[in-house]
Amino acid sequence: MVRVWFGILGATRALAEDGSELPLGGPRPRALLARLLLDAGRVVGTDSLLDALYGEDLPREAANALQAQVSRLRRVLGGGRLERHPAGYRLAVDPADVDLHRFLALSGEGRRALAAGERERAAGLLREALALWRGPALADVTAPFAEPQAARLAESRVAAVEDLAEAELSLARAKEVVAELEKLAEDHPIRERLHALLVRALSASGRQTEALAAFERVRRRLADELGSDPSPELAAAHLAVLRSEPVRVRGLPAQLTSFVGREEELARIGELLAGRRLVTLTGPGGAGKTRLAIEASGRQNGEACFVDLAPLRDGGALPQAVLDALGLRESALFGAPGQAGAAERITAALADRRLLLVFDNCEHVIAEAAALVHRLLTGCPGLRVIATSREPLGITGEALYPVPPLPASSATRLFLDRAATVSEPVTEAGTDTVARICAALDGLPLAIELAAARLRTIPLPRLEDRLDDRFRLLSRGSRTAAPRQQTLRAVVGWSWDLLGEDEQRLLRRLAVFAGGTTAEAAALVCGVSEVDAEDLLAGLAEKSLVEPANGRYRLLETIRAYAAERLGEAGERDGLARAHAEYFLDLARTAEPFLRRAEQLAWLARLTAEHANLHAALHWAVDADPGLALRLLGVMSSYWRLRGVISEVTPLAARLLERLGPRVPEGLEEEYVLTVLATGPSEVDGHRRRAGQVMRTLRGPVRLPHLLVAWALFAGPPEPGEPLSPLNQQFATTDDPWFQALAQFSLSYLQVFNGNPAAAEPQFGAALELFRSVGDRWGMAQVLDGLATVTELGGNREHAVALTDEAIALVGQLGAIEELAELWGRQALRLRCTDPEAARADFERSAELAHRAGVPAVLALAHLGLGDLERWGGRLAEARRRYEQALGECGTDWQSRGARSRILTALGRLEQAEGRRAPARDHHRAAIEIAAENQIHTDLVEATGGAAGLLLLEGNPAAAARLLGISVALRGAPLPDDPDVRSLKELLGTSHEREFAEGLAMDREAATAHLHHLFP
Repeated sequence: MVRVWFGILGATRALAEDGSELPLGGPRPRALLARLLLDAGRVVGTDSLLDALYGEDLPREAANALQAQVSRLRRVLGGGRLERHPAGYRLAVDPADVDLHRFLALSGEGRRALAAGERERAAGLLREALALWRGPALADVTAPFAEPQAARLAESRVAAVEDLAEAELSLARAKEVVAELEKLAEDHPIRERLHALLVRALSASGRQTEALAAFERVRRRLADELGSDPSPELAAAHLAVLRSEPVRVRGLPAQLTSFVGREEELARIGELLAGRRLVTLTGPGGAGKTRLAIEASGRQNGEACFVDLAPLRDGGALPQAVLDALGLRESALFGAPGQAGAAERITAALADRRLLLVFDNCEHVIAEAAALVHRLLTGCPGLRVIATSREPLGITGEALYPVPPLPASSATRLFLDRAATVSEPVTEAGTDTVARICAALDGLPLAIELAAARLRTIPLPRLEDRLDDRFRLLSRGSRTAAPRQQTLRAVVGWSWDLLGEDEQRLLRRLAVFAGGTTAEAAALVCGVSEVDAEDLLAGLAEKSLVEPANGRYRLLETIRAYAAERLGEAGERDGLARAHAEYFLDLARTAEPFLRRAEQLAWLARLTAEHANLHAALHWAVDADPGLALRLLGVMSSYWRLRGVISEVTPLAARLLERLGPRVPEGLEEEYVLTVLATGPSEVDGHRRRAGQVMRTLRGPVRLPHLLVAWALFAGPPEPGEPLSPLNQQFATTDDPWFQALAQFSLSYLQVFNGNPAAAEPQFGAALELFRSVGDRWGMAQVLDGLATVTELGGNREHAVALTDEAIALVGQLGAIEELAELWGRQALRLRCTDPEAARADFERSAELAHRAGVPAVLALAHLGLGDLERWGGRLAEARRRYEQALGECGTDWQSRGARSRILTALGRLEQAEGRRAPARDHHRAAIEIAAENQIHTDLVEATGGAAGLLLLEGNPAAAARLLGISVALRGAPLPDDPDVRSLKELLGTSHEREFAEGLAMDREAATAHLHHLFP
């Protein structure tokens, strides 16, 4: 039989032994031959052939049609090559004589050789296999079977090309496969192994930029089309390219002037760099952070690289700026990688390198700078960073160094040094004037240098006289300095001039927002549609004049100041300020009821986001519209108190009362009382009296429920027998669950104050269930704290601590720092006998929070608690310091009066410990007087117990025992097991039981009279 060679890797072919091509005829015989060649040497079933040739479109006499095609093909091939079998037909040829089977054999053998490490042999086999391809497989076959088979064979070819590329790359012959890989990459845009090989080949050919661009293209396609990240193989190829890039570090900029002073600062920065990998120099503009960072970096061993972030308009350009400084920013001809890719390039390039990076001027891209620095420090163990910024980066491990003003001597030296370059040397007599100028300029190096430069035209005495107009005076700097170091007005004005009229209008109106804005608020306040506002805000954000973040838009303060000037020039300031205030009044009214419900966290977050705007609205309204200011202050009181920032409002509330004069605005009585309470009680006695009159005559239902809480905290519990006010009468009969909860809570605390803790417990329980039903975390926490008090009085201190922990967790969710301060203080009281160190930490935490929230009574009690711990530890001098500090922190509200009584009792005990009986008696007398006047049993209990100790010291144990009995009666529970009580009990022993019983039988009136008798 004559040998024939067959091919389907291209057009279907049959070649005789002499090389002549056999005439295969039309499409049907060619298709039949191609199908048989796929299974050369094997029987192909009749049904399979019919399906391959005709698919579902079978002819009427399908079997006859197939027989006819077989007959035609048999005549062409001759020699009995096309055999008939019972099940079908077989093409009797050696698979080695068919290009497809030859390709599969060679490529398979090549793949196995590659896996075995026989790279040269593998490359030869794969090249031979791929040479068999003359074009797309089955190129001239149109039968139904052809398309899926052609796709399968094309996949086999691509796999073989990949294997060949792998072999050639391992043999350092990358250039030989680049062209084929590039062509296939276009046809297979998301085939990851193929693209990984292309990236490797381009990089190995010295084309790193093209390799990175190739990676970025496939990375984007994978993300866009599949929503997936690159495979490990592709990512590894990318990383290898990054690590192959040469780093050409831009060093530190040379300085044109001498460096004056700062030796201590340089030494300290050197110490920090020796132990930390990130040192951030902080301080205001002009403090000399940049120059100090450059000087400090120059004194370090090894390479340093300076990255100037000042020219960046946004943080998106930050990675590219670092690439540029490292010499990695190559030609963008083939497209630059994205931010993530740039950061990865930097990390890979510096992974094994020792380098000091200086990031200068981070404040306007603080978030991006922090993220990049964190990533670099994590991935590059040999890297250290010095950053300069007006605020910390906020990264774990960051060492902060606030750059101080220049000391007087260095500041004078700097002025004289710079002045010598522009004028005659300053005389010795003039150095005092120089020192005064430097002091007036706060020792800021930039201001000092600008002032010295003005000596070119202004005499030294005149220069000092003009410091009142310093910003105009110091508006001329070096022409080669950054524009922002010359005049900010020119920089912002240039950006303003590039805006369209609509953009300018919105930008100037946005100046009314103090803390950023949403698109909705911008639209309503600025008088545009929300769609237009969103479009214009997006445009301003793109021009870096507005910073978008989390659905809000914020102006940089420099831009806002410039826009505010334009707003005034347009005559729109007052109208916009009123629209702004009214918008936030509406928002506050909407939010107010939700602050007492389960939704309070979401609404607290929303109001917190608008905190600066709410404050600005109140600030404007106080002077422009006192009625609006009253409404805003009233409706916001619950928010400000929950957040513990009521002290921020105090100056505005005081000014508002001055504007109102001696009258209570009709219809705004509740707002008026809340305003009086917001001022604090020290300087508004007349208003306090009027507020008290309002509360005695006010009828419900109240519009501002927080009024009840605020007034109770200010005025304290009612005196025994005092008739209920109309408001309290309505309050006692309300069917609103929140008011019911508050009523039960108030009544239960009255029971505790009156020495009946057992009666308080069921009322506390009812209040807790009601607060839980409405979802008010503040209310739940208050009740839990009350239950903790009752539980502790009952002797179960461990459960009381657990209840307080639960209350702390609830108010912690709210961020209510005033309540947190109180709760941490009470937790400390419950722990001070069993765990003094934990109590000390809790007292200190309470003091810190109370100081932030401006709560004098809580702050005083925290220092009182710390003083007790010192006294019990025998450190009497430190205890006295703490007590005196606590006494100075007390205000004049009823809580502070109670705190004052307790502090005086503690001072009396301290005097007793020091053997000073007369001062001790004076302190106890004052404590008893205040406690009796304040009508709070718990304070009187403390005062009575302290006085008992003095009587024992004075040799009157019977009177001391009687006072201990009074303490137990007033408390409604056994005395606490603290060192003071234990000491008294040990000294008394078991005698004087009769006197103790006499005291135990006294009610408060009799007990008070007895105390006044003992301490007249």
